[in-house]
Amino acid sequence: MEISQIIGRIIHIGFGVFWAGTIFFYVFLLEPSIRSLGSDGGKIMQALIKRRFLTVVPVAAAITILSGADLYWRVSGGMSSAWMGTAYGQALSTGAVAALMAFVIGVFFMRPAALRIGKLAAGLDDVTDDDERDGITAQIDSLKKRSRGFAHSVAFLLIVSVVTMAMARHL
Repeated sequence: MEISQIIGRIIHIGFGVFWAGTIFFYVFLLEPSIRSLGSDGGKIMQALIKRRFLTVVPVAAAITILSGADLYWRVSGGMSSAWMGTAYGQALSTGAVAALMAFVIGVFFMRPAALRIGKLAAGLDDVTDDDERDGITAQIDSLKKRSRGFAHSVAFLLIVSVVTMAMARHL
């Protein structure tokens, strides 16, 4: 195995562990805890946003995918159909597709919903009209529900990706 391939594997696995681990922690522990705190939970999310949580995770995901694409190209012999027909090739392909789907949902649906929630919540203190405040609160609640659904979809897809890639050599 070439040194570049070893480095690529380290990058892919390291950033993949960070991406999947962060999503699993968020979905199964952090988000339910934040939700249980009510309005105080919003402060935690605002602090995470200030620390660039919604930028760091997608960047880690992109690095995982790009390094994985390079490894996939190398191991598949340039995506040869013979390799793609093997159980190993099919397992890695399944994991890759699941990871790509997780990335798309996370970056193009989950992240924008979370940013919109943050903007709406930040402006809520300035709203004096009760009807307007109720409307914004209802919009925030709807976005939170959608964001939670997207997060669960991303977590499920990452579980599929992790399991298929971990088991690929053993099929």
